[in-house]
Amino acid sequence: MLSSVKMSRLTMAGSNDKLDEVLRACADLGNVHIKPYSGNTDGIAIGTPHPDADDVSALLAKVRAANTVLKCSNKEGPLSSKAVKQALESNFGDKIDSITETIASKSDAVAEISKLEERISILSTIAPLNIPLELMTEISSIDVYLGETSKASKAFQVFGELKDRVEIHVAGNVVAVACQGKDAAEVQMAMGELGAKSIQIPSGKGTPSNLLDQASKEIKKCEKTVANCESKMSSWTQNNGRMLLAVQEHLERESDILTGHTLCATSAHAYAMEAWLPTSEVDGARRVLSKISSHLKIEEFVEDHGHGHDDHHHEEDYPPVEYDTLEATRHASALTNLVGRPKYGTIDPTSMIAITFPIFYGLILGDAGYGLVIMLLALLLKSKIGHDPLGKVASRILMNMGIATFIVGVLTAEAFGFVIEKWDMFVWLYEPMYAETKYILKDTVFVEWFGLSHTYLPFHRAGGALQDYILLSIYLGCAHLLIGFIIGFINVFKAHGPVAAFFEKGSWLLILIGGSAHVLRFITDDSYGTFESSIWSMMVVIGVICLIYGLAVYEGFGWLGGIIMGPIETFGLLANTLSYLRIMAVGVAGVKIAEIGNEMGFHGMADAVSSGDYLVAVLCFVIWIGVQVFALALGLLSPSIHAVRLHFVEWMGKFYDGSGQEFAPLGGRSLHVEGH
Repeated sequence: MLSSVKMSRLTMAGSNDKLDEVLRACADLGNVHIKPYSGNTDGIAIGTPHPDADDVSALLAKVRAANTVLKCSNKEGPLSSKAVKQALESNFGDKIDSITETIASKSDAVAEISKLEERISILSTIAPLNIPLELMTEISSIDVYLGETSKASKAFQVFGELKDRVEIHVAGNVVAVACQGKDAAEVQMAMGELGAKSIQIPSGKGTPSNLLDQASKEIKKCEKTVANCESKMSSWTQNNGRMLLAVQEHLERESDILTGHTLCATSAHAYAMEAWLPTSEVDGARRVLSKISSHLKIEEFVEDHGHGHDDHHHEEDYPPVEYDTLEATRHASALTNLVGRPKYGTIDPTSMIAITFPIFYGLILGDAGYGLVIMLLALLLKSKIGHDPLGKVASRILMNMGIATFIVGVLTAEAFGFVIEKWDMFVWLYEPMYAETKYILKDTVFVEWFGLSHTYLPFHRAGGALQDYILLSIYLGCAHLLIGFIIGFINVFKAHGPVAAFFEKGSWLLILIGGSAHVLRFITDDSYGTFESSIWSMMVVIGVICLIYGLAVYEGFGWLGGIIMGPIETFGLLANTLSYLRIMAVGVAGVKIAEIGNEMGFHGMADAVSSGDYLVAVLCFVIWIGVQVFALALGLLSPSIHAVRLHFVEWMGKFYDGSGQEFAPLGGRSLHVEGH
């Protein structure tokens, strides 16, 4: 759950005439990730693709282009491999050519409409002149200039004596000037003085008004073509879209197999390949591949740990990473991938992110009403694109965010910015909640140790519980960072041993635990001084000394760098911890925005209705809805950004190495085709 799938290294060699069979067998296994050959060895070259690869690539490009436009979906599940092959052997290729021609026809018509609209814009501008276009374009002895200007009425005044040597026509904001070549420079200067924007004279013969009619008719014809093409595309997608997706997946698999030679090292008579596969699949792969290869060696990857100073950053050829998370938390891998896959052999935080990300989001937004809306949006998203793997993951993440927001909203008695604790319909919930928690938690460790006075529910974040909201944000940050440093300690311990782990991550644990406890005691104990010596303050001092040593020796900063950077990095940890205050700050800001909207809109509307001023009531209603929509949009965006930052920057920065390579088995993963 907290680590990736264990991998084994596969080394295989054999005769060149067996390479095609080997590659297909690897694809059929579905779990062989071939490591590309670098081509640095003399006498050994990169393999050459199969001769059929070009034909498959050409058809695949055509299919991908069609699918990009058609945006096909598959809600009915995968097709059999046999059905896909039969479709390709029959007339499905002709169907692809047919729909490709339809797509091209639509594209041409759309492009033509764009040109015609631009032509109509120009013709409409110069139509008031009522000058046939051939008079402006086909008389070689004169130059014609057209310009659009707001100073057209001053044209004759600006041209002055020049107007006697040229022909000027003014209609609306358009100025047309015909002149001989010798006067062209003066005409251009006069047009510039008018601030005229040059108009390119369109091609054609006849008056602009007649040409406008022709262009409008041509646009209607093109629009009809577009409509017909879209109708054909829609019908084709409905009948063949599922098969198109399956064909694309099949061709992508075939392309991988036929071009897989380029991943292998080949000589005149033999090939060699290096690959990775899950350790759990070794026995099955050995049974299949041993029959068609001359040499086969499979051994589990064991990291070559380095424990010395020089080996601390030892570079090694690590296997690709395949997530091994629980099904319930696998969706969070989409978030982890944003900062790269975890380095092989390190702890995978995906399962933790699946839990903590929605919690952080819910703590920030914390409104039961908005939580319900977000859950409905998640259901809508799932109904629209839930058949797509990415859409399924996105809807799952959004649903978890909505659930967390709703739960926190219930605990804070907030819905759409209203405090619902006193509402008659919720008295049954909040009166017992208050009665039970008010006295159960009174005079407990929450108050005595952590300084939390508002330990009861409902927890009014922007009211009496604001101070506790601040403290809880800091405590949450300390706990989150503590987990991060513990993970970092385990990672370094596994890679470089206990000494390196202590000085690199153990020093931070001492600083964090000691510093947090020291500040907490200062908050809760009035007799405790800021710089008073204690076991906690000594932990901080020891931690800083160990950090300086770790930076100097294990991180390569040198002693001067360690002495300088140690204290600076310590204050950086303080900044990381205080960054969790954004949970409180953004949360309170969201509450206040919703409250202002309710005060200006909802309560204003109620007052207007009671006084009979219905126009004001409508205006207040519009304001209220507008603020609610804005608050919801802000609630979707802002808490997401801050929750992501707290994970990716503040937390994962303490332990995460996102240099892992994605595990990509030859032939890809089957989604639309089964029975390869």
